[in-house]
Amino acid sequence: MEAFRDACENLNDLVGKSTFGRIFRLEGCGHEKEIKKARFLTEIRAGLTTFFTMAYIIAVNASVLTDSGANCVCNDTKDPTCANDADYNQCLLGKSTARLVLAPVIDDLSSEINRDLVTATAGIAAMTSCLFGFLTNLPVAFAPGMGLNAYFAYQVVGYHGTGPVSYGMALAAVFIEGWIFLFLSLIGMRQWLVRLIPTSIKLASGAGIGLLLSLIGLSGSAGIGAISASSTDPLDLAGCPSEYLDSFGECTSHKMRSPTMWLGIFMGGILTAYLMSYRVKSAFIIGILLVSIISWPRDTAVTYFPHTPTGDSMFEFFKHVATFRPIQHTLNAIDWQVLHAPGQFALALFTFLYVDILDCTGTLYSMARFCGVVDPESGDFPRSTLAYCTDAISISVGSLFGTSSVTAFIESGAGIAEGGKTGLTAITTGLCFLISVFFAPIFASIPPYATGCTLVLVGCMMAKQIGAINWRYVGDAVPAFVTLIFMPFSYSIAYGLIAGLMTYIVLNTLIYITKLVSGGRIVPEDEDYRDYWTCELTN
Repeated sequence: MEAFRDACENLNDLVGKSTFGRIFRLEGCGHEKEIKKARFLTEIRAGLTTFFTMAYIIAVNASVLTDSGANCVCNDTKDPTCANDADYNQCLLGKSTARLVLAPVIDDLSSEINRDLVTATAGIAAMTSCLFGFLTNLPVAFAPGMGLNAYFAYQVVGYHGTGPVSYGMALAAVFIEGWIFLFLSLIGMRQWLVRLIPTSIKLASGAGIGLLLSLIGLSGSAGIGAISASSTDPLDLAGCPSEYLDSFGECTSHKMRSPTMWLGIFMGGILTAYLMSYRVKSAFIIGILLVSIISWPRDTAVTYFPHTPTGDSMFEFFKHVATFRPIQHTLNAIDWQVLHAPGQFALALFTFLYVDILDCTGTLYSMARFCGVVDPESGDFPRSTLAYCTDAISISVGSLFGTSSVTAFIESGAGIAEGGKTGLTAITTGLCFLISVFFAPIFASIPPYATGCTLVLVGCMMAKQIGAINWRYVGDAVPAFVTLIFMPFSYSIAYGLIAGLMTYIVLNTLIYITKLVSGGRIVPEDEDYRDYWTCELTN
């Protein structure tokens, strides 16, 4: 073991002193801006951790966007969704109608649109993560974002194309949005937006993202399934086996009795936290892999492939191990005939724009702060202009692949928590996504309950920023708290920032007017503790 450690240290030193190490500012490279504790093998491990925590996006994003119908044509005059139309479903999933009705699954080797979108999701994640890591040297990975993909599929395009805008026109809106982003980044608008946000809200946004990650980790779609939506309450205790879930995903009975949930809690959560307490490297990866491997065999209580039509089809896909499907239908499917629905097109473009600019800008800043590269003087991080420009270009390129907006992933916090500090982390994640293009059956079969507790643990680490918020002055504390709670409960980073900023502006404007009208005689007792807010308009 000691010889292995020595070999690892020698490799870290060798790479750190090389030109390669100097490019990424690894420790020991001799560059004046070398990053302390940035070691080659640590960056590789961090990149793997980030990949495993966000690998779910390969299958989930493809499933969501497939529901839009993509560029399949529905000719059923009675049912506008073509739910039972053989030709339409053949286009989407490549199955016969009988099999589709009996086994509606998201992945199958013979699928059409869905398999295109699996390849597109993994491909664009690989390309953008590698590009971002190389150009910015930041440990942040990119992929088509959750939330916006649902807005794209279910509100803009509509289920099976029943919305006001066609799939091709929606892609055109995403493409144009990327170029608008690029312009705003080049003129410094996005950097100025970050400096414009008060310090208390910046700190709260990082902690709020941590709470959002934890909520995702506890949910059923990308987590252990301990909580769910409810018909009577916003959230409800869940954790029941799948046979006790109703059509709305709510547990009818047997709450907290799901074997897969407890597997995720003990193996993916408690064990990982135990290993972290002893500073065991790769603790996150160990937990994720252990749960995944345990869940792959069939005929167990915790299998990811139950003996159901859906489980059978998923297992058939899993058994192929290695397969590659080129993008055939969604590549460059943009439709520029926007005059067919100009009002709806403009609304979709505006919504994509303002949600993305707040969402991605907030995520990038919070991840930069989490890995400790934000300058306390300027409030900015290195190569921010290049980072925002790369993000903008990624959005437009993603639309050419046929996917919704590409954005920075908050799951990058898992890699940062594992020690990632440079772009090598993002590049490693990107290379894993590239490999997953050829091994999609394996990586699309990582259960959500294998990564759920990892997201909760990362949320715990990010929540420590709450202590740095100025709680002594109400004008700072209340907007920060609103930001903190709105991010998880609105399931949106953008709306959390909007709520916090609106609260800050209204509350502090009223305080200022009161002070002005009273000639300075009526002021809050704790005004001396306020964070004095300054904003430089220059980049």
